[in-house]
Amino acid sequence: MGKWKNVMLTAALTVTALVPTAAFAAEEGETLETKQLKTRTATVQSYEVPQVMKRFTYSSDLSFDYPDAVRGIYVTGPSAGGARFDSLVKLVDDTDLNAMVIDIKDDHGNITYKPDKKSPYYDIAQDYIDDPQKMLKELEKHKIYPIARIVVFKDTLLAEQKPELSFQNPDGSVWKNGRGEAFVSPFQHEVWEYNVELAKEAAMMGFQEIQFDYVRFPEGFEKRSETLQYNHGDYTNSETTGVQKRVRAVTDFVAYAKEELSNYDVQTSVDIFGYAATLKEAPGIGQNFSKISSNVDVISSMIYPSHWTSYFGIDVPNDHPYKLTAEYAKVENEVLGKLESAPESRPWIQDFEAPWVSSKQYGKQEVEDQIRALNENGIDEFLIWNAGNSYTEGVDYTP
Repeated sequence: MGKWKNVMLTAALTVTALVPTAAFAAEEGETLETKQLKTRTATVQSYEVPQVMKRFTYSSDLSFDYPDAVRGIYVTGPSAGGARFDSLVKLVDDTDLNAMVIDIKDDHGNITYKPDKKSPYYDIAQDYIDDPQKMLKELEKHKIYPIARIVVFKDTLLAEQKPELSFQNPDGSVWKNGRGEAFVSPFQHEVWEYNVELAKEAAMMGFQEIQFDYVRFPEGFEKRSETLQYNHGDYTNSETTGVQKRVRAVTDFVAYAKEELSNYDVQTSVDIFGYAATLKEAPGIGQNFSKISSNVDVISSMIYPSHWTSYFGIDVPNDHPYKLTAEYAKVENEVLGKLESAPESRPWIQDFEAPWVSSKQYGKQEVEDQIRALNENGIDEFLIWNAGNSYTEGVDYTP
């Protein structure tokens, strides 16, 4: 187990939640508020959360109001903790943007800040954000709504440290995709707990929303499910098909995370492939749009035009950002309209070029076209993706 031994917390135990930074430590002389959470039993489809008395302490005087409609940008750990942070804050201040989605656990599996030494995440964390509290206080000062992004099942770091939680080749090596990325298995409750306990740390720091990304199996998993080696965990004896087993595992994780965070005064959101809304369910990756949406406060479909092949009668969607976005919005509205309790829709839109698809340049017009298409279909919230956090100047984000 090594350094992971203390990270894998058990939901059946009485848990004292993790203290994320020195700002929350009692010995520092801070006044701590202690809350006794109610005992509860929640059945999450096939997974039963045992009765458990959860107790945690935290201290945070941060105060954020939910915006009229969230309009946010993506911010990496290095950007949030580096010189670029000030310019990104200025971008939000100078425009109608009002939120930041900040990496707390990135696409490789790195924790992007150095927590308190008592935290089981301490030894595996990077210090990209050397002072999360200072960063959050700055966001509070500028009235910027903070969202913590946690990449869940794409986690090369955890897969390499604990191969038994990953998908393995017949020779026992960790399977990786063509980009050299490894995944850990949604069937494994240890992986659930590892990510949700980190989400609780982020909530105690003052983040107002936890956004889970890569809540899925690897792309094309249906072609590898019979050849890779992995443990089915509590789903071993399930009589459902491979597709349904994957859908249940992914949906169960989302419901589990929502329940575990229910006493932390945070919103729960999930990123999902846009095409999942157009299908009953995505057979390989285990995403069922309706089932996931029914278990979150916010659903964020990744609807970048560059990520679609010929769809909605559009030959090259990347070249037609307005039409692609408008056609998708109609489909999503219909799907969410059938749910008894629909979440807030807050799609991810594109502010980057995709030369591997077409020569189309993305600038002010293309970003505004996507926003306009959403607005015209009654979707007022959105998030803007640029992996390098280099956003187009002069865009009018006004809804």
